[in-house]
Amino acid sequence: MRKYILGGAGVLLITFSLFTLSWKSPVESSRVVRTASEDSLYNKYVNDLYDTAHLAIAGLNKAVFEKAITGYYNLKMSGKLSNAKSVISIADMEQNSTAKRLWIIDLDKKELLLNTWVAHGNGSGSDKATRFSNVNDSFQSSLGFYVTGEVYNGKHGRSLKLDGMDAGYNDNARKRSIVVHGASYVGQGTIDALGRLGRSQGCPAVAPELTDQVINTIEGKTVLFINGNDQHYTSKFLDQHLAADLAVVSHKDLVTTDSARILATN
Repeated sequence: MRKYILGGAGVLLITFSLFTLSWKSPVESSRVVRTASEDSLYNKYVNDLYDTAHLAIAGLNKAVFEKAITGYYNLKMSGKLSNAKSVISIADMEQNSTAKRLWIIDLDKKELLLNTWVAHGNGSGSDKATRFSNVNDSFQSSLGFYVTGEVYNGKHGRSLKLDGMDAGYNDNARKRSIVVHGASYVGQGTIDALGRLGRSQGCPAVAPELTDQVINTIEGKTVLFINGNDQHYTSKFLDQHLAADLAVVSHKDLVTTDSARILATN
């Protein structure tokens, strides 16, 4: 009889263990569904921004835009950005220097403010940047997310300091004096003469006639994202789940009636 009791107890114990392993709390299940819903809303939001601002027509690669926006919201969540401006700048060094590969976008207005040329470092390549460095005197461009700093007058005239946010990739920007400045070698005249833009010592240099417009638009703790073809580049600011959390909270218009019902019932 005792043997049967022990056997029955063992069966009950195994059954209970299996039930415990397979059971998920309603809170945990809700969190999974909510995250998936928020990610879906976030993707719709990014797509809407991209389409409304006509960024495809302006030549901005959608995947590059998605990375930049994700970084923007991660940096905003970390408290590194201004609350007064919703501006993001994207320089895509995968494109040739002859292309207008700098875009400045107002996220609240969903509007492209400026699309123009930007130079890369002379150590990064000729017409196209293929090498990137965070090392002083490399004269190469550095990839990643930057936050704009102070405006000052230097050897290139009115310029804008940058703080690199990605450790190991661009966090030596201050030490290297990597800044936004105007340069006479950025413009159609240089392209006509050389078949490419002139090159900087690593700075994202712009046309001199646009320097004030660029600096006035992006100064004061906004994001500049420099993209390039480097398979090793990684960033802690490319967490899409965190970006989705803040984007959905910040933009209530993302939550349609149907989406709200899904979130409320899960």
